[in-house]
Amino acid sequence: MNFTDELWLKLEPIFQRIIVHPFVTGLADGSLDEAAFRHYVIQDALYLKEFGRALALLAGQAESSQDLLLFAEHARMNTFVELSVLHLFLSHWGLDADFLATVEPAPACVLYTSYFLKVAHSRPFHEILGALLSCYWLYWKVGQVLLAKPKSYNPLYCKWIETYGGEAYARMVEEVLVVVNRIGENLSLAERERVVGHVLITAKMEYCFWDMGYQQAVWPL
Repeated sequence: MNFTDELWLKLEPIFQRIIVHPFVTGLADGSLDEAAFRHYVIQDALYLKEFGRALALLAGQAESSQDLLLFAEHARMNTFVELSVLHLFLSHWGLDADFLATVEPAPACVLYTSYFLKVAHSRPFHEILGALLSCYWLYWKVGQVLLAKPKSYNPLYCKWIETYGGEAYARMVEEVLVVVNRIGENLSLAERERVVGHVLITAKMEYCFWDMGYQQAVWPL
């Protein structure tokens, strides 16, 4: 069994909870309140900025030139490709980068980004990889599920689904899964368990992020 097979067995129960969350099902059928999607997109733009930083730190910890180049490229693509899609959404609502600078990250965004940045600044390559894997993998899996459903009547939701369910994003995730399996072969049982721990914690944070969008959650004070 590949390391990713082992990881997915542990991740799948969380994934099954995610794909039935009303935010995700609402993306699929178009019934999601667009205000909730707007809140999610704004917070995701803040999140992805920090995710790009973590990818750069991951690249810096890589022992091989191959992995360094891969994750440096992913950091670049995260900044210029994924964020460009989000800014397309923001422009639809008349918002821009200046607006984002005034937005306070929601609790779920702070929790998630603080966690993986702490790991990225203090732990070895394989643990950083584990802390970032859920974002890659679960978005792809959600995108695949939603892409297989009848097309949403909301063009914004269609664009989101096509981005994360599409071939370009699939190639990125598959590149990461190859690294996870290669690295996993040389990890001790204790090291593998630490990776599993990071993957499961961040998968739960993914669920919380979807829920944050649906609830349009902000700080209560």
